Amino acid sequence: MKIATYNVNGVNGRLPVLLRWLKEAKPDIACLQELKTSDEKFPEQSLKEIGYSSIWHGQKSWNGVAILTKDGYEVEEIEKGLPGDPEDVQSRYIEAKINGVIIACLYLPNGNPAPGSKFDYKMTWFKRLLTKAGRLIKLNLPVVLVGDYNVVPTEMDAHKPERWVNDAVFFPEPRAAFQKLLKQGWIDAIRELYPDQKMFTYWDYFGNAFKRDAGIRMDHFLLSPDLGKRLIAGGIDKHVRAWEKTSDHAPVWIEISGK
Repeated sequence: MKIATYNVNGVNGRLPVLLRWLKEAKPDIACLQELKTSDEKFPEQSLKEIGYSSIWHGQKSWNGVAILTKDGYEVEEIEKGLPGDPEDVQSRYIEAKINGVIIACLYLPNGNPAPGSKFDYKMTWFKRLLTKAGRLIKLNLPVVLVGDYNVVPTEMDAHKPERWVNDAVFFPEPRAAFQKLLKQGWIDAIRELYPDQKMFTYWDYFGNAFKRDAGIRMDHFLLSPDLGKRLIAGGIDKHVRAWEKTSDHAPVWIEISGK
């Protein structure tokens, strides 16, 4: 099974890029973040025409997450919205069971400008995620926590770490929270496969960042221990970042074996 994640940075504005990548990469499951569209304007039909069914949790102009599956997969939607705050209206979490695997697609808050209310929201949201992740890992089921975490876990995950010290994605607090997730038993799939390699998933539109490979890694797959044992491959579709009118993120993917 091939599972991918992609912060599309506007699903309708970048639909040609998304469709082109799906046709090329052919993931069985694709998790999307930053849809920037209301529920009624999600491009369900366009995706259906190339063989993908969709569930989504949209929000006009901002946020939004979706899970796409190749036709024929058994999908059971479990939850929309991260538990823990009934007043939180931001669309940042969707969870489903697909062919026996629980897929939790998330878009963690960016937190900038920081310090401030946006950073406080980021850390409150992260605390709720830690609670949710703790419950999921205790199920002893195959689970994937996947998406744009807006966290650069280590200095290896940045081209020049010193340039990010004033950005909320590199602040000590979210990095420590990410380590708390790992201590629950979650496995960072890409780092498991490439323990010593600098690999990036995001490059700013400014400063010729992509051509200089001045990126950061903040799109992550965290796997439950039993699923970690089934991890056989993974990578970053970096070339997609070079396409015209593309997102500032590149798709990331893993492959897991059968039971």
